[in-house]
Amino acid sequence: MRKPIVAIVGRPNVGKSTLFNKIVGSRISIVDDTPGVTRDRIYMESEWNGKEFLLIDTGGIEPGDDVIVSNMRRQAELAISQADVLVLMTCVHDGLVAADSEAAAMLQKSGKPVLLAVNKVDNIGNPPMELYEFYNLGLGDPMPVSSIHGLGVGDLLDEIVALFPEQDAEDLEEDDTLKVALVGKPNVGKSSLINKILGEDRVIVSNIAGTTRDAIDAKVTRDGRDYTFIDTAGMRKRSKVEEGIEHYSVIRSLGAVDRADVCVIMIDAQEGVTEQDTKIAGYAHEQGKACVIAVNKWDLIEKDGKTMDSFRKKVAEGLSFMLYAPVVFISALTGQRLDRLFELINFVREQNTMRIRTGALNDVLNEATMRVQPPSDKGKRLKIYYITQASTAPPTFVLFVNNRQLAHFSYIRYLENQIRGVFGLEGTPVRFVLRERGDE
Repeated sequence: MRKPIVAIVGRPNVGKSTLFNKIVGSRISIVDDTPGVTRDRIYMESEWNGKEFLLIDTGGIEPGDDVIVSNMRRQAELAISQADVLVLMTCVHDGLVAADSEAAAMLQKSGKPVLLAVNKVDNIGNPPMELYEFYNLGLGDPMPVSSIHGLGVGDLLDEIVALFPEQDAEDLEEDDTLKVALVGKPNVGKSSLINKILGEDRVIVSNIAGTTRDAIDAKVTRDGRDYTFIDTAGMRKRSKVEEGIEHYSVIRSLGAVDRADVCVIMIDAQEGVTEQDTKIAGYAHEQGKACVIAVNKWDLIEKDGKTMDSFRKKVAEGLSFMLYAPVVFISALTGQRLDRLFELINFVREQNTMRIRTGALNDVLNEATMRVQPPSDKGKRLKIYYITQASTAPPTFVLFVNNRQLAHFSYIRYLENQIRGVFGLEGTPVRFVLRERGDE
């Protein structure tokens, strides 16, 4: 049975993201003094008194016709529709305002249990008189909390878990999905791709670069396999990261790469491979992630019989360190080659976790060293005694040598190519560790 869902909602800048971070115990949501920072629904698993649940942080609910504001409101409504328990966040310093009443009315219409949290009550003792004003919202007793200091948060969580729907006694199964991070520059189509996969407007999509500022998790089952897609904030050049908000977004995007099993590096077909694409792909490569290069907006390109091959060569030139990664040409708008993208995601994950028998590895090593002798320096020649695989994700091989200083980069690359030629390892970086006799 699925875990209960708790949504924190309210107008902008009342401390929703701070409360979210306090509950989950880490800085997951962006926190900034600028209203409207959290634009999409943010999901995170949490636990209180042995009860696990999924916590959602939402963008602020406020009136207005601005495209971002209206989308934020719609995202909050989607979160409300999914939640089992709702927490309306208000601020004691601001008092009761019209936007609070509007949000309360929206929550009451949902028919879901609602708790009223009045934030920024930072002092221990009797609650301030301003707290009693919030009884006018008709949501029962207002609960004073301080999301920064944690005051009252435990009492709030006690009330939250008490409202969870009854569940069967069976244990909740541990999440074991294939985690896929979509990474790339702003406005490359990451959110559009997730929406196409899920068949719903899961994340905000607009032509405004940088609309997605947080990393968003979306779960989907396809052909009997479970996936968690992580839609990351578009990563811009560091020189353009001027606001603290966007700085946090970049950190979160890199964090999404860290926790992913597979990275889909999205390239804009109209722009080609840019310097920033190289940096993003480079980070995924350094972290040893299985990678697929997805060239998006392919439906907008005028084509002839050589267009695809020509673009592949440009990708190979721009991402020369990632020649192992397969390239697929897609359209997030039309769903073109979406099946192929899933095939490649599964394939590179298998390659990334491949384990090769030691005997087979040493057969390849012996043939390779016979074909091309190891390098020498000042009369001393590199000797490679043995090779074995130490770990997977990425495949990591240990070479036992007489002198690691003699192991030139170009010869290790040659050995890598020989191993790839026999065993494939497509879509994954590989690592080599050199050990001399006597090394522990």
